[in-house]
Amino acid sequence: MLKIKSLSKSYGNQKVLENITLSLEAGSSTAIVGPSGTGKTTLLNMIGALDKPDNGEILFNGQSIAGMSEKEQSWFRNQNVGFVFQMHHLLPQCSVLENVLIPTLNAKKASKKETEKRAVELIERVGLSAHINKLPSQLSGGECQRTAFVRALINQPSIILADEPTGSLDGGTAQVLSDLLLLLNKEQNTALVVVTHAMQLAKKMDAVWELVNGELKIKI
Repeated sequence: MLKIKSLSKSYGNQKVLENITLSLEAGSSTAIVGPSGTGKTTLLNMIGALDKPDNGEILFNGQSIAGMSEKEQSWFRNQNVGFVFQMHHLLPQCSVLENVLIPTLNAKKASKKETEKRAVELIERVGLSAHINKLPSQLSGGECQRTAFVRALINQPSIILADEPTGSLDGGTAQVLSDLLLLLNKEQNTALVVVTHAMQLAKKMDAVWELVNGELKIKI
């Protein structure tokens, strides 16, 4: 589904990524580990069309992501990519339900009624049904992260990109979210890529890659 070929990226004279090659299939789960500052987030950003490589290419179903226009890239992100970040980035003036539904405003995959039903079901699955009409300021940090997690899944993306998704959560909440992430990865046949320092989470994935000195190496 997604193929990364000979990808390189530098910032000034500093080479961040070099000759990265990786294939992601529907239903697969992949962890990328490594020290801070090695380019893990940069790699996620390029997969998600938030940044462009200097060399190499990323193909989604045979189409070059870097070769898309800005409008096409925006549409690609909205329709095919779900981002889960360590910081939740919720809109403070919107309720839990409204925040979850924001990515659907330009989506054409389902009717408004079907989309809202799916949103409510996912909110229930992460244990937030009692908070569905609350604002982010009325939630705990873990509840905000669970809201952001559902928002990333609402458009049924082909690819889920998670950057330290459990880094700010307590152990129990992290366990619940990581298990749900993997469950939905299989249920929805998505390609899941997780950047993490938590080896307990990484080892739950189908494959673990380590980013060392700009190069991606299989770990287990």
